Amino acid sequence: MKYALLIYDNPAERPADEVAAERLNAQYAALTQTIIDAGEMVGGERLARADVATSVRIRAGQVSVTDGPFAETKEHLGGFYLIDVPDLDRALAVAAEIPAAKTGVIEIRPVVPYSG
Repeated sequence: MKYALLIYDNPAERPADEVAAERLNAQYAALTQTIIDAGEMVGGERLARADVATSVRIRAGQVSVTDGPFAETKEHLGGFYLIDVPDLDRALAVAAEIPAAKTGVIEIRPVVPYSG
């Protein structure tokens, strides 16, 4: 079963110095290598900061384009892993290893197979 692990974190809680940032990046690299080695990694990416996002909405037939994310929140979508694991229990275990789980939240969503 494929799951998207959506990584939400609070930019105010990101490492303030280069050493702490490198340590955090090393934790992500180790986790990524673990799920690659397990054959569970399908994909994933780190996203640019929310302040450079653009949102598109259509209301009453009118297109509205605004700067920034869809909602005003403390936590922003910072990246994701796309994994293929046997069940939700394994997806939960992988999500618990994501460093941002300690300060943010990891949203787990099953991927609906394309039936095109």
